[in-house]
Amino acid sequence: MALKGKKIWLDGEMVAWEEAKVHVLTHALHYGTGYFEGIRCYALEDGRSAVFRLDDHVRRFFDSGKILGFPLPEAFGQIKNAILAVIKANGLKECYIRPLAFVGSGDMGLYAPDNPIHVAIAAWAWGAYLGDEGIKNGIRAKVSSYTRHHVNVMMTKSKVSGNYVNSVLAKAEVKKAGYDEAIMLDADGYVAEASGENIFIVRDGHVKTTPLTSILPGITRDSVLTVARDKTYEVQEERFTRDELYTADEAFFTGTAAELTPIREVDNRKVGERCPGPVTLDLQQTFFDIIKGRDKKYARWLTYL
Repeated sequence: MALKGKKIWLDGEMVAWEEAKVHVLTHALHYGTGYFEGIRCYALEDGRSAVFRLDDHVRRFFDSGKILGFPLPEAFGQIKNAILAVIKANGLKECYIRPLAFVGSGDMGLYAPDNPIHVAIAAWAWGAYLGDEGIKNGIRAKVSSYTRHHVNVMMTKSKVSGNYVNSVLAKAEVKKAGYDEAIMLDADGYVAEASGENIFIVRDGHVKTTPLTSILPGITRDSVLTVARDKTYEVQEERFTRDELYTADEAFFTGTAAELTPIREVDNRKVGERCPGPVTLDLQQTFFDIIKGRDKKYARWLTYL
């Protein structure tokens, strides 16, 4: 389904969706010199709408620019207010929001320090990234032949556009093989993350996820870790192997787009006895209570429109 909306915020102005254009010699189009965020706004049960962990997403957006060496030209508050304005301008109660900063046209070649930095913010209605059925009954995943970025090859803490060619290759590989999502190993052979999600496993009621050493610091990941600790689950952030994933009682992905999606099968091996398992289901239900405004304990994570 083609994306379509009314307005996009571009370099400080709200423009018509069709008018948000760039030149074909835009530096980012040739060299991947852009960075972005993925944010969700949810329709709450009380009729209001709220953006989930807006400040944390905007902070990571700024961090990405600093890491890449092309900092945002706007102030924190300006970006935050623009995100809220885009949602309202498109008349959306619930949506996915995509802020994007990119190096524009001017000089060509790898080093173009004087090219302008453009910033765009779009929003559109978008359901469950891995499908409603996946949210309910879990998805099938396959370990990709493509290795996740090493920390000294790419900046893994930044959502740099060019980084995601790695994800595109891995996702296409496993989709063509009949799976829903790719799991990627790090340069040492340990489980890193998926093409666009962090990964968790559960064994004997204990929750484990890959440490932040070489993965993107997922905001949904952090939310689930906070909830799990609040529920007194034993939580570990440490590397684990592919065979440990195979023998897990439960496994699930987290991400802004994927939310909390159970994994029912990895490399044709069934994960656990049932999917979702009890820990996954408990964390998933609490997460959805939070984003729908039903759990007031975590109301600090919601920015109301």
